[in-house]
Amino acid sequence: MTFETVELHKAHEGLQGVYRHASTATGGSMTFALYLPPQARAGKVPLVTYLSGLTCSHANVMDKGEYRKAAAEHGIAILCPDTSPRGEGVANDDAYDLGQGAGFYVDATQAPWAPHFNMWTYVTEELPALIAAHFPLDMSRQGITGHSMGGHGALTVALRHPGRFRSVSAFAPIVAPARVPWGQKAFPAYLGADPAKWRRHDAVALIEDGARLAEILVDQGTADNFLEGQLKPELLKAACDRAGIDLTLRLQEGYDHSYHFISTFMASHIGWHAMRLKS
Repeated sequence: MTFETVELHKAHEGLQGVYRHASTATGGSMTFALYLPPQARAGKVPLVTYLSGLTCSHANVMDKGEYRKAAAEHGIAILCPDTSPRGEGVANDDAYDLGQGAGFYVDATQAPWAPHFNMWTYVTEELPALIAAHFPLDMSRQGITGHSMGGHGALTVALRHPGRFRSVSAFAPIVAPARVPWGQKAFPAYLGADPAKWRRHDAVALIEDGARLAEILVDQGTADNFLEGQLKPELLKAACDRAGIDLTLRLQEGYDHSYHFISTFMASHIGWHAMRLKS
C-alpha cells in the first residue's frame, strides 16, 4: 500500500498530484492522478472518481478536463485512474479499442489478457483502499463519473455498488456495450464467448436484471460521431423509464465526443455531484 509521487502542482489553491504504485490487481505498475482541493488541508473531503475512455490515460482529463476550479470551489477531490495496465510484458493489440488503453473496466478471464487486465478489481477495490489510507478523503461521500468507455465503467460500477456512491453521472457513455461493436469486440476477448457473462458489465442489462440507482445524469453531444453506432443513449433512457430510475439525459446540440465537449460541461457535473455529496 505504498506509492511514489511523480508530479505535484499547486492549482486553485489545491494540489494536483500524479502517483505511481505497484498493483497486485494488474500485476504491474499503475499511475493515477488525484486533485485535492484546498479544503483538504482542514479535514477529509468527498471524492469523485472520473473513469476515462478509450486510448486515454489519467493525463487526458487531468490536462484537458478543466475540473480543478469547480472542484476547489465545492471542496471535492477528483481521482483519475488509468484505463488499463501498461508496459513491457502486458498484452496488447494493434487496434485502439482492445488492449492497453482499452481495459473496459472488467476483470479479464481469457488469455492473453487475464494476468494483467483486472481493471474492475483495480478501480473498485485496490485503488480506493490505497487512496483512503494515504489521503484526507471521506470515503462515505463518493460520486463517480466517466466518459465513453469510462462512462460505461462509471455506470456499471455504480449499479453494482449501489450503497457506495451518492452520485453518478457520465459523458457520452457506452450504455449497452453488449449490443454495439466496441463491446462485441472487447467482451469476447476479455470475458469469453458466453453473452451471459457480459451482462454484469452492461448498464442496460444490469438495470433489466434488477440493479437500481436513485438517479443518473448523462450529457451527450448530438454531433458525436459515435452516437448512433456505439453509444445509443435511448437504450439507457428506455431501461431507466421501465425501472423508475430518475435519468437526466441532456442532449447537447452540436457537441462531439472530444474533450472540448467534456470540459464544457465538467463544472456542471461537479456541481451536480457536490449537491449530493454534502454531509
